[in-house]
Amino acid sequence: STKWASYGMFYKYQPLDLIRKYFGEKIGLYFAWLGVYTQLLIPASTVGVIVFLYGCATVDENIPSMEMCDHRSNITMCPLCDQTCSYWKLSTTCATARASHLFDNPATVFFSIFMALWAAMFLEHWKRCQMRLNYKWDLTGFEEEEVSDHPRPEYEAKILSKVLKKESKNKETEKEKLTWKDRSPAYLTNIVGILFMIGLTFAIVFGVILYRISTAAAMAVSSDPYTKDNVRVIVTATAVIINLVVILILDEVYGSIARWLTQIEVPKTDKSFEERLIFKAFLLKFVNAYTPIFYVAFFKGRFTGRPGKYMYIFRSMRMEECAPGGCLMELCIQLSIIMLGKQLIQNNLFEIGIPKLKKLIRYLKLKREVKLEPDSNYKKPQQYEADYNLEPFAGLTPEYMEMIIQFGFVTLFVASFPLAPLFALLNNVIEIRLDAKKFTTELRRPNAAKAKDIGIWYNILRGIGKLAVIINAFVISFTSDFIPRLVFMYLYSPDGTLHGFTNNTLSYFNVSHFEAGSEPREAMALGYKVEICRYKDYREPPWSPEAYDVSKEFWSVLAARLAFVIIFQNLVMFMSDFVDWLIPDIPKEISERISKEKLLMVDLFLKEEQTKQQIVEESLKGTAIPLLVLIAPLVYGLGLLFILPF
Repeated sequence: STKWASYGMFYKYQPLDLIRKYFGEKIGLYFAWLGVYTQLLIPASTVGVIVFLYGCATVDENIPSMEMCDHRSNITMCPLCDQTCSYWKLSTTCATARASHLFDNPATVFFSIFMALWAAMFLEHWKRCQMRLNYKWDLTGFEEEEVSDHPRPEYEAKILSKVLKKESKNKETEKEKLTWKDRSPAYLTNIVGILFMIGLTFAIVFGVILYRISTAAAMAVSSDPYTKDNVRVIVTATAVIINLVVILILDEVYGSIARWLTQIEVPKTDKSFEERLIFKAFLLKFVNAYTPIFYVAFFKGRFTGRPGKYMYIFRSMRMEECAPGGCLMELCIQLSIIMLGKQLIQNNLFEIGIPKLKKLIRYLKLKREVKLEPDSNYKKPQQYEADYNLEPFAGLTPEYMEMIIQFGFVTLFVASFPLAPLFALLNNVIEIRLDAKKFTTELRRPNAAKAKDIGIWYNILRGIGKLAVIINAFVISFTSDFIPRLVFMYLYSPDGTLHGFTNNTLSYFNVSHFEAGSEPREAMALGYKVEICRYKDYREPPWSPEAYDVSKEFWSVLAARLAFVIIFQNLVMFMSDFVDWLIPDIPKEISERISKEKLLMVDLFLKEEQTKQQIVEESLKGTAIPLLVLIAPLVYGLGLLFILPF
């Protein structure tokens, strides 16, 4: 604990051989995987920082943000809510527009492709490291079925109760097994329970959406000018904090529910139990952690309608819109707060604070017992007694789960937050030593268990890597303004630059066309009467014969977005599969050693067979005549017995 579990040793490699000898191969592979993951976050963090610095260096040259910050343009925007909200100037979103460029710039596309390839290379690198450890730890010929096929006590008890119900006590229980009919109530409970939990998550996210809409409308009529100017930032920050608190609470609830649902299934083996538990817990926690982010990325601002014909919730609450610069900045805020808050509070504070608190409670309880028995001769507890008072080992599922969810934050929405790998790296440097300290000082020593790999977690990682390609393609295409800018430059710009892009993305609306009761109460809030306001969309102007219909440019941008998704997805998938094919799963030196060992084993067996054959031949040479003397009468007698009956 003074070496490996010391935070001051963060720059040193882990003693994996000693970890394996003390805790077993299963825990040794976890720390090996965590070390490889953390090590490979270094290049991802470096590239992410470079992309962020590129955005910082080019923010003053970004034409769309310069146009939004130009006070001389005098662009009047339509109200963000009915009645209570008033008209506002586009230049008030200057800070948001400049901040969006830090993450929404041409380098973002390159970084998304890089991270997709990084995920593929990480999995390939881990397979090679895993093979090296298997060879080093003599696990190449080990099959997990050798130790994982034994039925669990709960399964045997269920079988025994089934046999007793049939009143066939003499029947062997090994021939009995749970059928689909026996498991159907548990399966039905699992399906209903999981769907209910997912529905609960959606309902909570919907509740936060209502909070955002109502709070924005209430703050719009505030007398405080600072509050009115920062409505969007305040509402976004508070809503994300609410989401974070709910995620932390539901994570603990979903973990317990997943275990209970798995227990009522009564899986046959420990391996089957663990895999089913992992799948349920991951599904629930994945939905819990990413649903608010999915909403901001793909749904917010998509179904708002237009001025004069907005979409409403409960017929009174207007759907919220994205900022004129897009929802990418809000997505970045949402992702960063949830990721950092989850790592700081759940992964570190809970892992440090809760074990320390339980240890303090046990110490106070022991001290109180000593005070209640003053005549007793208090003796310092032996080491085995102190070890028994530690927390029992609950398995590696929580440790893997927090890292897998973090891997999702790093890869799924990396197009909106290039600094995610850097924060993951900083967290994992502490996480390795934190887990080491927990295993050596806070938990009872677990029973050593053999394992060749990390099990179902590898398939989950692979699935997240494939999903990340699709999600990042849609984030770049539909959430950011990357595609609309390209379409404008090559099809609509008079000089092939982005000059005029902001004005091109804003449509016109005649304020006299507001629905009755939805027009702003303070029509003169800007000091003049507004006749035309602007809103972000591609629609025909009110003086057009097809007023407020989607324009041809809308269909051009939509076609370009869909084309980009298809090209990006297939290109990156092909490159990832090519990397997978190019890098062999087994290192060359390991495969050569294994082949050499097999040849040596074959040679050894051949030599042993030759030696045995020589011994037999020599023994037969010395005893050939006595054997004939003994065998001849026996053969003659058998022949007579066979012939006489005929």
